[in-house]
Amino acid sequence: MSRIGKMPIAIPAGVTVDIAENNVVTVKGPKGTLTRELPREMTIALENSEIVITRPDDQKKTKALHGLTRALLNNMVVGVHEGFEKKLEVNGVGYRAAKKGKTLALTLGYSHPVELEDPEGLETVVEGQNIIVKGIDKEQVGQFAAIIRDKRRPEPYKGKGIKYADEVIRRKVGKTGKK
Repeated sequence: MSRIGKMPIAIPAGVTVDIAENNVVTVKGPKGTLTRELPREMTIALENSEIVITRPDDQKKTKALHGLTRALLNNMVVGVHEGFEKKLEVNGVGYRAAKKGKTLALTLGYSHPVELEDPEGLETVVEGQNIIVKGIDKEQVGQFAAIIRDKRRPEPYKGKGIKYADEVIRRKVGKTGKK
């Protein structure tokens, strides 16, 4: 049995879950609404304020989909109830982040400023040298944070660039001169 898949998902107060045909699940909460079509092989049922996911057989693909379906549904419930956020740090001399309306302006040592528009449903907040990406869809939050990080990845010699707050940069020793 899938250890993740067999765990029921508790539905917090203020969150409603609707399951339509073809496993189209809509989750509504105080932060917003998410809709997603989940794998048709799984059986999704509401049982007294919990979501229970069951699988029809023990094939390898079905086992994998069991845990995936539960994780996706749990992320939807947590997203509309609490929301998700990803923190990024800007490190380096002259590297800056600023917010202009819905535009994130980054100065990253290029000959031009890098400007990124906030996608629909996401919000970026700049606090000093930190950028926080907030939203209700975990996938979108992670993707936009990865796009921001990609504009100037951290390098291993001086540690300059944009990195996740919980990321550890393995530092390398620079070259030494001849004696």
